[in-house]
Amino acid sequence: MNSPARQPHLGIRLRVDLDRDLTPRRNATIEAHLRVEVTATGAAAELPAVELAVIIAVDVAEPRREAARRALPAALRALPDDISFTVLGGGPEPRRCYPLGDREWAVADARERRRAAFAAGAVPLHRDGPRPAGYAVWAARARALLAARPLSVRHLVLITDGSGAADETRLAEELDLCAGQFTCDVFAVGSDFAPDPLLALAERLHGTAEFVETGLTSAVTAAVARLRRVHTPHLPVEVTARPAVRQVSLTEKAPRPHRLGGLPQPGRPHRWHFPAYRWEPGGYDYLLTLVADADGDPLDTDLLFAMVSVGEAHAPVTARWHRRAEPPPPGLAGGSSVRSVNATTAMRSALRKGLHALREQRRDQAEELLGQAARLATRYGADWVLREIGAVAEVADAASGRVRVRSTVDAHTLGGMILRAGSRPGGPLTDLADPPPGPRCRRCRTLAGSEARYCVACGERLP
Repeated sequence: MNSPARQPHLGIRLRVDLDRDLTPRRNATIEAHLRVEVTATGAAAELPAVELAVIIAVDVAEPRREAARRALPAALRALPDDISFTVLGGGPEPRRCYPLGDREWAVADARERRRAAFAAGAVPLHRDGPRPAGYAVWAARARALLAARPLSVRHLVLITDGSGAADETRLAEELDLCAGQFTCDVFAVGSDFAPDPLLALAERLHGTAEFVETGLTSAVTAAVARLRRVHTPHLPVEVTARPAVRQVSLTEKAPRPHRLGGLPQPGRPHRWHFPAYRWEPGGYDYLLTLVADADGDPLDTDLLFAMVSVGEAHAPVTARWHRRAEPPPPGLAGGSSVRSVNATTAMRSALRKGLHALREQRRDQAEELLGQAARLATRYGADWVLREIGAVAEVADAASGRVRVRSTVDAHTLGGMILRAGSRPGGPLTDLADPPPGPRCRRCRTLAGSEARYCVACGERLP
């Protein structure tokens, strides 16, 4: 999904936070919070639309045609000039709605947008007969189309009501083939859909899954606009570990929560390559987990367990084996920002599991899990979590985690809430105590890029 035509134009700062005192033993877990700060340097504010290819796929049943008829034409008319696009519908297999004829791709201009908006009124949708194709078929169709369009950013926008056939095994296999080829955002409409395969699609393909009750047009338009802020489509996170480290994993926590798949490098058994996509200016939080053995290592000596690299930015993961007089209190292992990352993960997980339990009518378990989420949300100021819980339960005491599920909750309406719990976009999880190095404007304190000479906010010459 990346092209050599566009070179990286990013200023990258990388910081690592972890508990540097490790208890010496076998299979010791080391958790480090990686904070990546990205600024645009020497690049245009937006990626030229000519470098983008977008598939808009409509996987909904005929009764929801009116929603598609309202949303699609306006979204197509809002496409920027020169973007490559195609529109797919399903009935029951994915079928091209636009462009017409033998062409697989259209390049947006006033004429193409007008024709596409008109054709979208007749987008093929599932009617009677066999159920629509499963999500694996949509992903495979997108992969085949995008393989013939080698542009910098390749993306699938999937609009679905969840009526596709469920085949999780086939979907997992297809997503392995799609990973790294394109990214995907999922917009769910309606109320009765299974959220798990939609989350799998979005997380595996480095996008987000959202429930769109209203405003589908603006959601699709915003998704395309976000793609234009991608300055470097593909820039991996590299982890080089010392031989004592036996396992390495990396999870993005913000802005798009998902686990990254690590690829060992041939001939370099201790180096791991974690593909990461859609880099744009802003903050990124990752949790790096290492499993290491203390055999033969000296105590109270700083050791380099791994070196992390993002582009030309590098940061060491250093710690020491240390025997504490007393074990740390439960829940306090790791640096302060690692604890925040883990707490946020636990909060999201409790919210998502609680909503699943409520959907399956396990009310006691739902109250326990939603109470855990409320307690963590209070501690970390996550008001959006408390609002989600308040929609399905009475919060008697958020700080102590006492909630009471309402008796009037319709289980069929919980899919959208589960999507938000699992894939809600957000800002950086936490700031480290020390400010990042680098020039700041003396007048307005705006952080500048690594090669900047003048402030982009006020024009002041930088020191």
